[in-house]
This record gives sequence, C-alpha cells and structure tokens, in this order.
Amino acid sequence: MQMRRAVETYLRHVAIERGLSDHTVAAYRRDLAGYVAWMEERHVSEAAEVTAALVADFVAERASAQPPPAATSLARLQSSVRGLHRFLVREGLSAEDPTAELRPPKMPQRLPKALTIDQVEALLDGAGPAPGTDKAVETGEEGLVRLRDRALLELLYATGARVSEIIALDVDDLAHGDVLRVRGKGDKERIVPVGSYARAAVDAYLARARPELSRRGRATPRLFLGARGAPLSRQSAWLIIQQAAERASLRAHVSPHTLRHSFATHLLQGGADVRVVQELLGHASVATTQIYTHVTIDALRDVYVTSHPRAR
Repeated sequence: MQMRRAVETYLRHVAIERGLSDHTVAAYRRDLAGYVAWMEERHVSEAAEVTAALVADFVAERASAQPPPAATSLARLQSSVRGLHRFLVREGLSAEDPTAELRPPKMPQRLPKALTIDQVEALLDGAGPAPGTDKAVETGEEGLVRLRDRALLELLYATGARVSEIIALDVDDLAHGDVLRVRGKGDKERIVPVGSYARAAVDAYLARARPELSRRGRATPRLFLGARGAPLSRQSAWLIIQQAAERASLRAHVSPHTLRHSFATHLLQGGADVRVVQELLGHASVATTQIYTHVTIDALRDVYVTSHPRAR
C-alpha cells in the first residue's frame, strides 16, 4: 500500500473507530506528513518498503535537529509512526512492523505546577468578583465579561476538567444540579460534582450575562460565549486566565492546565483517594494520576522535617 494512502486509512481509523479528538488527529497528521515526505525523498513510497534502519535514521535525524525538539514532541512523533505501522500489520496491509524495535525516548519527570489555595482564590477574584458580594459588577460590558470569566475559572477549578472540555459544554450539561456531564478524550463521558461556589458563579452568569451575549450572535447551545455571541474559543479562555493572573499579581506561570493540576493536588492533600481523583480527571490509567502524589509527598516531607524530633 502506498504510504500516503496508508496514512489516510490510519487517520480515519483513529478518528472514527478509536474516537480520538480532532486536536490529536491533527497532530498525528502533521507528524505522519513529515514522515511520509522524508521517506519519499529517499524514493520510498510503499509501506512495505520501509525498513527498521530507515525508521531509525528518520528518528535520529529528527532528534538531532536544531533547535532540538522537546522530548514530548519526539515521543509523540514516534508514537504516530509506531501506531501507523502496527495498524497496517494488524489489518493485514503490511507483513512486518519496521518499528517493532523502536524504543520511545526517556521522558524527564516534570512535576505539575500547582497553585496554593490562596493563589487560586486570588486568581478567581482576578477574573471577577464572587456573586452576591459588595464588589460584584453586574451591569455594563465589563459586568457581562467579568461574570462569564468568574464562572469559567470557578468551573475549571471546581471540576478539574480540561479547558477543551469546559468550552465544549452546552447549557444542558448543567441540568443535573450539583453534577456536570463532561465529554473527554475519545468522546468518553464522565460525571463530575460541582461545588456550591462554582454553581453560584455559573448561575449568575446564566441569569445576567449569557442572555445578552447570546443575543449578539447566532443561537448556540454552548455554555460559554464570547463578546459577539459565538462559542468561546480555547485561545480566548487562555487569554482570560492570563488577564486574571495579571490582575491577581501572580508571578507563577498560570495556564488552563494549572487549574487542573491544582484541583488534583488539593484533592489529594485533602485526603482523596487517588482512584477517585483518576475518575474525576478522566484518566484512563491511574499511573497518569499518580504523578500528582509526588507533589503531596513533598508537602508531607516538609511537615515531617519540621515536626519529627529525629528527622534531621
């Protein structure tokens, strides 16, 4: 089978049968387009012509590029190539897998950066005043935006959901009161509790801001809307968080994933079981969730050192 045709067949498989997100499929497409182009430069156009030596040369060349690629990018590239050839063998479209001996690069262990509870509260206040407080701004353009921004950040921190999951929410996903229906990677659905603070912020946004924002654009069921009434984008959500961090004078780097990290870390510090946190985050494997336990171990170590008479 021709390489280009093989790639398209594989991408249809991961998109339709495995249900991977558009973002992930697009990343696979970019990786494999570069892979096919590299092979074609060496006059290899058929999948059956690819050898283990060629794959190794391709990976080595990419790894030695300047500037050097991030370990995560290189790992994803290798995963894309391995996935393609394994699929072709499994479907009987190739006799051998030239990536069988390919080993993924060793990933550096980077602990997620979590905010303290005080920093989270400052960030939330930077997005907008809490509903029902004397500082609440509920009129004018600024009031609409600040109500939306507060609701967005409250919901991100309260649920630990990915920003892509939050901006994809419809109003009806909140119809169950104190729980939220979230559609995650692979279109897998999970139910996540919503605390009273987040629910109050979302209710205030729905009552006072969303109706006006909705009138500015075409009708859409999306929960969070932009200033012109269109569904809020990931880029806009990122900018909202950056602006809130600036207002809160937070020096730490803050991104949508920072709130997800903080959600998991604070739950574990509060005594939550790691498998419960795994379910709330939508992780397929508990091993992915366990990276957050390293953060809490650091906190436990600090307490031990300062409290135990023979710790030093």
